[in-house]
Amino acid sequence: MSRLQSAFEAIDAANAADPDRSEGAPAALLYGKRMSGELARLFPDAGEPLKIAARGQHIERWVLKRADYPEGRTGYLTWRRDLAQHHATRVGAIMRDAGFDDAEAEAAGKMIRKEGIKRDPDVQALEDVICFVFLKWYFAPFSTTQDPDKLQRIVERTARKMSPEGRARVLDEFDLPAPLASAFRI
Repeated sequence: MSRLQSAFEAIDAANAADPDRSEGAPAALLYGKRMSGELARLFPDAGEPLKIAARGQHIERWVLKRADYPEGRTGYLTWRRDLAQHHATRVGAIMRDAGFDDAEAEAAGKMIRKEGIKRDPDVQALEDVICFVFLKWYFAPFSTTQDPDKLQRIVERTARKMSPEGRARVLDEFDLPAPLASAFRI
């Protein structure tokens, strides 16, 4: 078995324990496979650290519960930062166990923590994939839980994180209502 396949299997095994089965399978396991699929479609030449970062971007997401953090934006951002660190640490350990060196594991961790967004091509590629996965599988149900003004702000923040190429592809691939689509126009 290749070291990449070994890392994928370890990530999938961890994510198979996700108690959220709202889609009929462990949510984190589905998310990881969706991330891998979109990465392969959008960035077919991605290197192994990026492939692993995509697969493990939400590893064991249920371990740190949003409810354990204060309400409001500060609590939300703290939770997200702590999650990213947890994901990066777990993925790094899995990579080392699979035979990757420290530099490769740290590169994946940097991507997962989004260090260098808009400056590092791999970090940006991961962010674009995250946005595509959100739009493709999670946006429709999520949008029904938000008031229109808040949803517009969320979509605008999502678009700002994407590369110009990613935003252009969103406009080509998704049929978004005009106000939401305007956020992706370059």
